[in-house]
Amino acid sequence: MSTKPVIDANLREKILAEPDVILDDQDLMRALVAANERAMGSNIVDLRGVAMERLETRLDRLEDTHRSVIAAAYENLAGTNQVHRAILRMLEPTNFESFLRDLGGPVAEVLRVDCVKLVLETAQTDEDPVLKRLGGVLSVARAGFIDAYLSAGRSAPVRQVTLRQIHEGDLQVYGDDAGYVRSEACLKLDFGPSRLPGMLVMGAEDPHQFSPQQGTDLLGFFAGVFERTMRRWLA
Repeated sequence: MSTKPVIDANLREKILAEPDVILDDQDLMRALVAANERAMGSNIVDLRGVAMERLETRLDRLEDTHRSVIAAAYENLAGTNQVHRAILRMLEPTNFESFLRDLGGPVAEVLRVDCVKLVLETAQTDEDPVLKRLGGVLSVARAGFIDAYLSAGRSAPVRQVTLRQIHEGDLQVYGDDAGYVRSEACLKLDFGPSRLPGMLVMGAEDPHQFSPQQGTDLLGFFAGVFERTMRRWLA
């Protein structure tokens, strides 16, 4: 006894002519597998169907991982280009005051931070006239201030780059900008033998812009370039 087809004849002919179209469609294959399982009943386990589901789950996880890796690669490339452009902009000035003043302007804009401050330790008590002209970017502090600021009272060794979230910016470091700073990147600077250290600070209003979980390689490179540039100016 023959069985009469229950689907449209034209559709049946198309499926028979191009079965790969069905096989390549994941949604159709899932529907067919589910229908087959219902037809077999609840007492029969389709091992092939279980294996397919597991493979599909693994494939989805693998695709998610690939997307995450690609996104991270693009983010790292964008960050590298950003730091390189900031360094080139930082090296443009031909005099020391313009060099420092640009930190809080064009360089900060390229780095997409709300402010950039330079802190220099000094043993002198007299007020430097340069500080009056560059008070928006430059501030001086007593010897030992930088290590105390970076360690925040802890006994852990001070790193070259410190990323952290803060409740409010330090008034001595940020001056009038202290009130809105919620995260910061602190770069400790070594100006060479017999010189007190310095610190370059990047402040952000966004509390998530800098956090301890982020990488520090690019900022470490930026700090190294800034150190060497400062040494030439100080010489």
